[in-house]
Amino acid sequence: MRSRTAKVLHPIAGIPMIGHVLAAARELGAAHVVTVLRHQRDAVAAAVAEYLPEAIVADQDEVPGTGRAAEIGLAALPAQFDGDIVVVSADVPLLDAGTLGQLLAGHRSASAAATLLSTIVDDPTGYGRIVRDADGRLARIVEQKDATPEERAITEINSATYVFAAARLRDELPRLGSDNAQGEKYLTDVIALLRASGAEVAAIPVAEPWIVEGVNDRVQLARQAARLNAMIVHRHQVNGVTVVDPATTWIDLNVSIGEDTVVWPNTRLAGATTIDRDAVIGPDTTLVDCEVGAGATVKRADATLALIGPGASVGPFAYLRPGTELGEGGKIGTYVETKNAKIGAGSKVPHLSYVGDTTIGEHTNIGAGAITANYDDLDKHPTTIGSHVHTGAHNVFVAPVTVGDGAKVGAGAVVRKDVPPGALAISVAPQRNVEGWTEKNRAGTDAARAATDASD
Repeated sequence: MRSRTAKVLHPIAGIPMIGHVLAAARELGAAHVVTVLRHQRDAVAAAVAEYLPEAIVADQDEVPGTGRAAEIGLAALPAQFDGDIVVVSADVPLLDAGTLGQLLAGHRSASAAATLLSTIVDDPTGYGRIVRDADGRLARIVEQKDATPEERAITEINSATYVFAAARLRDELPRLGSDNAQGEKYLTDVIALLRASGAEVAAIPVAEPWIVEGVNDRVQLARQAARLNAMIVHRHQVNGVTVVDPATTWIDLNVSIGEDTVVWPNTRLAGATTIDRDAVIGPDTTLVDCEVGAGATVKRADATLALIGPGASVGPFAYLRPGTELGEGGKIGTYVETKNAKIGAGSKVPHLSYVGDTTIGEHTNIGAGAITANYDDLDKHPTTIGSHVHTGAHNVFVAPVTVGDGAKVGAGAVVRKDVPPGALAISVAPQRNVEGWTEKNRAGTDAARAATDASD
């Protein structure tokens, strides 16, 4: 991946790859889940604890290879466990519980000692090849670096997804060696050992290669992310959401969208965002961990950890930072930035304003160019503006300050003191006109001539 981040922690649809695999294990109903970790162990273990807290974490030692990883994982299970063991890789994010269930069913119906998932690909480079005998039965798996030219031409590959009978796996793992090009213990060699012992082994192909496709670089990451996103968008469409342009709409796995909502192009809905019915989202909008009420409109906006009430309007070109709460029917308009701001029902901050650490009551209108000056270079301070307040253009509220219900604030006022309910706050310097200034100081200019003509 050429990354400081462990491969399995790279996200797809808002969830790290290992999170998708753990979700499949949970849905499959596994009695025990063991994660075998090594690279960036602590970071990966933290993700495991977040997405499947009951999972057992086992640490691989310095002995390399998937066979050794299976030994470590097997040792972490209860000694008396005698069921089926499913082995999956944490970098195969689109492998779902349904496919794993079919693998288990095929394994059990054949009374096999081991069964694996395979698939047919156009370019098998880098993958272990499935070698079948004259009867079409699985004979062995050969890794790319150990394959002959004839074996490298095989297009059926191993997906590294297996199910083993626990007792047979325990018997064969100690027999694994590392006499190969990689110097590793290959789990794939268990298949050959079982076959040599006369046990039944099988390979079940999946119809779509992408289901079992692993991620080893950013190209594959983007490809799998696009596939999953297409499925997520499709799910919302069939559930009654209009997605105008699926190709430019990205929706994370845990996003919820109500019926009759319209999502316009170039929109990203991320994290745990929830959108009620009849909303209009986009175009050119990003919502991260937001809650949007029924009938709200959010257009050309960027919002994180914000609550947008029913029937409210946001944008265009609005920036809602964490802690923003916009009440029912409220408005955050053009070129407005909010942070830790609670704006009551029916209240409006229409344009060109910054509102931070502020509480605004109901049915209040904040004039253009308003600033709540909440930071004194040491601490943040609150501003409170009541209900049914009207403020003029280009006001500055120097926190901490309170404007009472029903109060008015004149244009250009700098409010440094509390404003009582119903009062008018103004801070106006007397206007002074210097007659003849242009004719005297800009003589000969078009402005001077125009002033002279207008004075005649």
